[in-house]
Amino acid sequence: MHGLASIDQGREFDWGRTSNDYAAYRPGYPVSFFRRLTALGIGVPEQRLLDLGTGTGALARLFAARGCEVTGLDIAPKLLAAGRRLAAEQGAAVEFLEAPAENTGLPSRAFDIVTAGQAWIYFDLNRVIPEVLRLLMPGGGLMTCHQCWLPRHDEIARQTEELVLQFNPGWSGADYSGDIPPQPEWSRDAFRVRAMFYYDEPIPFTRDSWRGRIRASRGIGASLPAGEVERFDREHAALLERAAPESFSILHRIDMHFFEPK
Repeated sequence: MHGLASIDQGREFDWGRTSNDYAAYRPGYPVSFFRRLTALGIGVPEQRLLDLGTGTGALARLFAARGCEVTGLDIAPKLLAAGRRLAAEQGAAVEFLEAPAENTGLPSRAFDIVTAGQAWIYFDLNRVIPEVLRLLMPGGGLMTCHQCWLPRHDEIARQTEELVLQFNPGWSGADYSGDIPPQPEWSRDAFRVRAMFYYDEPIPFTRDSWRGRIRASRGIGASLPAGEVERFDREHAALLERAAPESFSILHRIDMHFFEPK
């Protein structure tokens, strides 16, 4: 989500606490997203690709399935363990490594593409940008992307957000406008935008999977104590019983920027 702070009113996030729900309920990017990337020459077979902040490898595993040579990097061992398990189950050849994006320890000029899905805001830009420039092969590029629900256009998402704010008033991710900048400010000194797109797509959920998706969010599972997460989830289940059918979709905005070094 563009413009989102990396912390909420001093509260940092522990994504490792969400590892089970993250692996089970965070939806991957849809087929439509990868069709657009392929048309731009991103994620095509035999490309060497590094996924920063990979989490459970939601992007990394799908790129591997498309024939890329993929390394997934993260600092959360529980998420990496879940990613290795999912990759083994799916037959996706991903090398998962525990290291910070700002100091990967990987060889220079080793990757055609560096990606970051939903993760770029959590990095120290003064350190990660030089690291990405060091890692890229000549002619390579950086891809950042997001998949965010649109509460201003989706009533179920809006009501869920109201409940999240009751439990976590400092959560900064509420009421996302969906605005996508042509070129993010952070990128102007080091990169040119080679390509960008955004579009909206309804992502299917059930009551149970939407509950899991919200538990695996920064506003709930990555922020609140376990007891509060459980209490939120009970109230969220009751809300969905009243407000949603058993199966429904939530409108998401999907965006991508592909940058080349200046």
